[in-house]
Amino acid sequence: MPKITIQGFLKKKTEGRKITMLTAYDYPFARIVDEAGIDGILVGDSLGMVVQGLENTLPVTMDEMIYHTKLVSRGVQNAMLIGDMPFMSYQASVADAVGNAGRFLKEAGASAIKMEGGAEVADKISALTKSDIPVMAHIGLTPQSIHRMGGYKVQGRSEDAAQRLIKEAHTVEDAGAFSLLLEAIPMNLAKKITEELSIPTIGIGAGPFCDGQVLVLHDVIGMFERFMPKFVKRYANLKEDALKAIEAFKNEVDNGTFPSEDQSFQ
Repeated sequence: MPKITIQGFLKKKTEGRKITMLTAYDYPFARIVDEAGIDGILVGDSLGMVVQGLENTLPVTMDEMIYHTKLVSRGVQNAMLIGDMPFMSYQASVADAVGNAGRFLKEAGASAIKMEGGAEVADKISALTKSDIPVMAHIGLTPQSIHRMGGYKVQGRSEDAAQRLIKEAHTVEDAGAFSLLLEAIPMNLAKKITEELSIPTIGIGAGPFCDGQVLVLHDVIGMFERFMPKFVKRYANLKEDALKAIEAFKNEVDNGTFPSEDQSFQ
């Protein structure tokens, strides 16, 4: 399987083939996701919640994102690797945005970055693109803005809100984004945006009409139980399997059947 590139994303949109994406945060799962043939792997700041046990993504640092992206990059051969710009790594200035985004490519092995926001980050997207740092934009529900948004709520339901998102989608495309993540918006709004843009859209809670779909890996495999958004489909329950295996190990150690001679040296 050839390495997936930005051109590969664009080609899939042109040909009407869906783009697949998942998150990953470490080497073992990165290898599995890559082996499955997923097109893009996002090292999301969602690691704050599903790996670090935080209440939201805001405390995640740039150094933590670089660390996890390095781990993932060692397990990826074919998928496009995208690093997620954490809170306050780009909001303050264009210089911050370029410097921090560059670390994902220079230090961590990513091929692109993802950045939350619409018109307010267009100048950063433009500057990154001019610096040869590909940008996946992200509008709709942007988790780094939960305090302003009042929580994790569907965006774009009113006519005015929908028109603002359509305008923002065009703004980030014009600024140079190579793709656009649409999170938690009505599916018909996502359909309209997808049809109007020349760059591919990736949906998470945005219905079936986007050019591709992304989910958090730990949701897909049943490793995160604190809550499950409406848009998540769980395809396995690894938490249950892991619990059974660990309980079996404990029982065998308790009753003296592990280790046996098969696990011992003569």
